[in-house]
Amino acid sequence: MDKRIETICVQGGYEPGNGEPRQLPIIQSTTFKYDTSEHMAKLFDLEENGYFYSRLQNPTVDMVAKKICQLEGGSAAMLTSSGQAANFFAVFNIATAGDHVVASSTIYGGTFNLFHVTMRKMGVEFTFVKPDCSDEELEAAFRPNTKAVFGETIANPAVIVFDIERFAKAAHRHGVPLIVDNTFATPINCRPFEWGADIVTHSTTKYMDGHGAALGGAIVDAGKFDWMAHADKFPGLTTPDDSYHGVVYAQRFGTEGAFITKATAQLMRDFGSMQSPQNAYYLNLGLESLALRMERHCANAQRMAEFLLGHDAVSWVTYCGLPGDKCYELGRKYLPKGSCGVLSFGVKGGRKAAEEFMKKLKTIAIETHVADTRSCCLHPASATHRQMNDRELEEAGVKPELIRLSVGIENVDDLIADVKQALDGLSK
Repeated sequence: MDKRIETICVQGGYEPGNGEPRQLPIIQSTTFKYDTSEHMAKLFDLEENGYFYSRLQNPTVDMVAKKICQLEGGSAAMLTSSGQAANFFAVFNIATAGDHVVASSTIYGGTFNLFHVTMRKMGVEFTFVKPDCSDEELEAAFRPNTKAVFGETIANPAVIVFDIERFAKAAHRHGVPLIVDNTFATPINCRPFEWGADIVTHSTTKYMDGHGAALGGAIVDAGKFDWMAHADKFPGLTTPDDSYHGVVYAQRFGTEGAFITKATAQLMRDFGSMQSPQNAYYLNLGLESLALRMERHCANAQRMAEFLLGHDAVSWVTYCGLPGDKCYELGRKYLPKGSCGVLSFGVKGGRKAAEEFMKKLKTIAIETHVADTRSCCLHPASATHRQMNDRELEEAGVKPELIRLSVGIENVDDLIADVKQALDGLSK
């Protein structure tokens, strides 16, 4: 029987048998015992499922990955040590030295730096396009060696809504998959696979955990992209892997399992950015209340956005739930139940006024974190995006006066009162 998303949040991934623990067990072990070397050999040859070393797979971690896979409606999933690791693995699994990727210019600053600086040093080139670019500009961004398109459902911190269907169609015209970071929307409010995305990533550190307790990331495969139909573009999946007994992932595991199996057997093996069983346990606790929390986050953020829109010290507000917002129609299409608890706004007076506003907050904390039960605030131009120059900031949609406000699940009247006193106290 197909279960609704709220039930999956609570009961997905782990199904205890008779007399087994009702709560997800923490398998805190690095290794696993087998009676014969022959049995272990089959595991190393990927001929049987099982566990032999927690750097690659662990039962607790896999059960939580299964829950996230069910929430997104995918075919296979894996957890990583962070959202940054998830995005790196998702791209590097199919794009290596000499390859090219098209990415939205409004992605999170850390991801932009990963792509624009670190992966460029590894030989992977990126072309960044504005999410509202023209069809001609989007088509011009593709090259013969393009291997993927990357975007965020809701950009961090610009909170611009990504036109998933449009970019998916463009990617598929060129025979490459669309990778979507769905961190802010979560599968509660958007399931990118339903709009044509092929791979979804998450920083589970954010709403999925929701309590600032554990770093983590996730990759989910829709299991629908036909790697063999584009075999020349994706040799890592369609030709023998000499480092793993000559396995051809797309042949052995098909469209539903090839991508995640390769990312686990090859990238996790070599880079070791694994999720710990303890952190996976914390993540599972957060997932159980995800549907409830997202409803409250969205309701609070909507109230906050409406308040900010009417304050004299605020020059602009970006939140797709506001009629008149440039992403309002995209929000209605992709996020009909609400977007998230994160909004951005500009303080009149520019960078100096924005920094003064931050100092006056009392209830809302200044943090690099976001998407938490507790409200927090950040001035990206002097924090998460400080590695960017002015031109790059403009392309990323990060203005000097921009404040990113992550509205938690506290009483919204208390939060509005704190923001009001900070704004009212600004130097005239």
